[in-house]
Amino acid sequence: MSAARRLPITQVDAFADRPFAGNPAAVMPLEEWLDDKTLQAIAAENNLAETAFLVPDESDEADYELRWFTPTIEVALCGHATLASGHVLLSAAQWRNEMRFRTRKAGILQVTRDGEDEGYRMKLPAYRAGAKPMPDIARAMGGDVAETLWHEGGYALIVYRSAEEVRALTPDLAALSDGDILYIATAPGIDDPSGADVVSRAFAPGAGIPEDPVTGSAHSVLTPYWTTRLGRDAFAAYQASARGGHVGCRLDGDMVELAGTCVTTVVGDFLL
Repeated sequence: MSAARRLPITQVDAFADRPFAGNPAAVMPLEEWLDDKTLQAIAAENNLAETAFLVPDESDEADYELRWFTPTIEVALCGHATLASGHVLLSAAQWRNEMRFRTRKAGILQVTRDGEDEGYRMKLPAYRAGAKPMPDIARAMGGDVAETLWHEGGYALIVYRSAEEVRALTPDLAALSDGDILYIATAPGIDDPSGADVVSRAFAPGAGIPEDPVTGSAHSVLTPYWTTRLGRDAFAAYQASARGGHVGCRLDGDMVELAGTCVTTVVGDFLL
């Protein structure tokens, strides 16, 4: 029997300032790409919302190629696992201030150090959603929906009048499980205990994620919407999942800049 192949793996809680908060992601730097079936099987074995795979980039565009897999599918964009990837790489390269990632469908992404205490800023594409009636989705989400918007990347934005309504939601996940769609519930953070300007929750049952703890890509949609509605280019957001996480949001042209901290929880090897 041949010896097991050891692949490095680090688990990181992204958008967290302590263990067991934010959104966990597995980060796995590779020397070269494994076949897609193996990458998907590893992500299923990890059983986290996302596993990020990295390979050194051979172009001058970026430092690494980056791909993300849920337990069931490869996704076009994942923010929290990008932040986690930047954290892992910058922790190992203390002389560097930023890492750039070339992705297959989301362009070039960047993670930069932001002060001390594992703080980072990450640039993702800005996704501007447009108003669209979605009565079936509104019914499945529940509550008194004030507005529904859609972005063609597979993002449904469902707006409520209060953070209390968002926190109380119990969506019909079975009715929302068709297709790779991220359902984002949001409301103003007025009087919310988080102290944030904006509160949200995110659900992706079709991608094997009933409720995502803290979703970077959701804030690619939330940031253009709320900066327009609030009349300013930056705000503080809180994703009100059971784990919860704070996200600083700023609109920068066609990109959003998200600020957050990371905590490493597991370092080891995946035996293949």
